[in-house]
Amino acid sequence: MSIASLSRRDFVTGLGGLPAASILPVSIVNAAAKLKFGYAAITWEGNDVQAIKDIADLGFPGIQLRSNLLKDFGERPAALRDLLAQNKIEMVAFSSGGVGIAPNSETTEIEKHVNNAKFVKAVGGRYLQVTDSARPKDRQPEANDFKQLGRVLTEIGKRAAELGIPVGYHNHMGSLGESPEEVDKILDAVDPRYIKLELDIAHYQQGGGDPVKAIQKYRDRLLFLHIKDVESLASADSRGRSYRFVELGAGRVDLPAVFAALEKVKFSGWAVIELDAVPDKARTAKQCAAVNKQYLVEKLGFKI
Repeated sequence: MSIASLSRRDFVTGLGGLPAASILPVSIVNAAAKLKFGYAAITWEGNDVQAIKDIADLGFPGIQLRSNLLKDFGERPAALRDLLAQNKIEMVAFSSGGVGIAPNSETTEIEKHVNNAKFVKAVGGRYLQVTDSARPKDRQPEANDFKQLGRVLTEIGKRAAELGIPVGYHNHMGSLGESPEEVDKILDAVDPRYIKLELDIAHYQQGGGDPVKAIQKYRDRLLFLHIKDVESLASADSRGRSYRFVELGAGRVDLPAVFAALEKVKFSGWAVIELDAVPDKARTAKQCAAVNKQYLVEKLGFKI
């Protein structure tokens, strides 16, 4: 169903099970003309060739790939570029991994991520995504941690910019940028010319923040987004986590409000749908992606 064919009555009815407070005004459908939807390959657990085929088959025009594929394509970026072209899908972003700030590691960290930016360039991708692996294990983060990370991130971003590849910092649970206050400190520590924010709305929510407020606050620094959902668990899982990422609409992120905020700030970039792992083992990664697409199309009126 196209957005143009939705009447107000049909649109509101399609939101069915959503809380009344979350129902969007009809104007939110304008966001669909501005947003471009991609899908992250992480759910396929390293089977990136299959992920490319499945995500393209579902109609998503873009994909986010991870650094694990370097073992197969690191020396053959043209092969990956051709595979993407054959499936009529583009690499929106490349997950470069965490940036560390251990003593004497700065040169190595910068080189690793700049090399990944070169790979993105060779494949014809758009963005480089970085997280950080700088959160201390035995103490609370200190001002110098943010200062050092900011320095390394800025240098990575500056060198990547010379290649024409923008860099986005991905807020993430377990990283130095876990809570909203910590994300603030990192963005204060970097040069905004070279490091933008790749806002993950579910990690931001789990970290104690409101992704709607983050969109409003960082409207001028958003590079692209991870659109995902998260639920609370009654008891911790095997990794000690009290939360789990789930398909869109199955968790506690107010997704309609997120898209309304994106419309309000006139964001017109990429929204990458991400699901870290299959929540229900009876489903495949592709089936989970189909559920996410169904939510976007049938509940929110978007066209993929």
